[in-house]
Amino acid sequence: MSATIFPEAHWADAGFLNEIVKLLWPNINAGAGTMIKQIAEPMFGTMLPAPLNSLFFDKIDLGTVPMVFSNIDVHKVEGGIKLDLDLDWQGDCDIEMNGGSLVPKIGVEHVKLAGRLSILLCPLTNVIPLIGAAQVAFINQPSLKLSYTDAAHIANLGLIDSTVRKIVLSIISSMAVLPNRFFVKLDPTTDWFKAYQHPEGILRLTVESAQNLGEEKEGKNFFKKLVHDVPDCFAKVKAGGVEWKTKAIKNNRHPEWNETQDFLISDEDQVIEVDINDDDTLSDDNIGIAGVAVKTLMGSEGKRLELDLVHKEDKTDGKVTVSGKWLKFVPEWIAPAEVGDNEIAGLVTILVARVLGIEGKREDLKPAVKVTWGDKTFQTAVPMDNPGVDLNNPGYDVVYRVPIVKGIDLAGGVPIKIALLNAGQETGSVEIGLDQVLGAPGLALENEFALNGSSAKVRAGIYVRGTRLA
Repeated sequence: MSATIFPEAHWADAGFLNEIVKLLWPNINAGAGTMIKQIAEPMFGTMLPAPLNSLFFDKIDLGTVPMVFSNIDVHKVEGGIKLDLDLDWQGDCDIEMNGGSLVPKIGVEHVKLAGRLSILLCPLTNVIPLIGAAQVAFINQPSLKLSYTDAAHIANLGLIDSTVRKIVLSIISSMAVLPNRFFVKLDPTTDWFKAYQHPEGILRLTVESAQNLGEEKEGKNFFKKLVHDVPDCFAKVKAGGVEWKTKAIKNNRHPEWNETQDFLISDEDQVIEVDINDDDTLSDDNIGIAGVAVKTLMGSEGKRLELDLVHKEDKTDGKVTVSGKWLKFVPEWIAPAEVGDNEIAGLVTILVARVLGIEGKREDLKPAVKVTWGDKTFQTAVPMDNPGVDLNNPGYDVVYRVPIVKGIDLAGGVPIKIALLNAGQETGSVEIGLDQVLGAPGLALENEFALNGSSAKVRAGIYVRGTRLA
């Protein structure tokens, strides 16, 4: 996909990096196995139907074949350095899942994972190691394929496979698909406010129409086999971890949608994927997929493109027409006269760095931070009680983003509440009005906020960004 979307790129070799990964692979294997078990098993219980919801891992061995990196692109960004590179993993795994007496053992013997990574190194410092933190993310959701042992003898394999892949991709998306980045401090004193990279802007994408969906041409009956009847087509659009669908147009090989949706963009190399499907009661049939880089659609006047549809890596006669406008985030806010139903007028970002001065014995502390703004609620995880973790001054380094959409009022609206919890019970809180943020330099309010009812303080930042046509 990278070579197709970015044919003009000139990339460097990644041999040195692959040698490092090869040497570290036994350590990566052990650490990743533990993390997969801790994160995925609780999700099995909530996402799988009984009795499959009883699945757990008996064994996780990622095998001896390490991940391979290629096509490195290095460039300077504000306050840091960014490396973009392709990841490809053909893993010879030995993974066993067990569900007790009602579910047979399920083994995974091969994993194929591929995608393009962005590694952000920032902030840059004058003290060794010269880099404050590394932030890793897939620019777009990666592809994932699993091969199972004794697949022919596993009932409901299709359901299990789709659900397991959905869970894994959901975990990856929530942790490390833009705008989410996996954050690793290289210098323990790194300030989260300086390390965090704000999204670049909004792509206002319009899916206009499609042509030749399922039409047979002389000497070529591929589409006839694919779509026997006149299709009821809809477009499914993905950008990063976000998915949006148009309405279905009944009985039309040349549908016109003219529907618009805004997407939050963190990197101009993000790819917009347009997936055309035939709406079906039992299972939607894929007709073709097209992809285009965000930077190709950038422009205040809007760019209109006709994209070729590909079905299972084969080019088809089908095409889809899209257009886009680029709205850049700026540190200023003028309330728009009108906001459309699917439009984003701006962004409120809340960073929670750490809490300082929590009183109490270590064994009694299970601190978390809860952020509430109107009907939006977010909560940090409770830090693990591990050696080296200071539960009286816990660090979180998390971000919460709220798009400013129709119905949200900044000036005079409800305040943002930041509360400290211990074992789920509120022990102190502070309310911050958005008028304080709008009055701060650069619409950025960063502070150690004293909590009412507690001696502790929370170090947090609140930022407002408006949009402007680029």
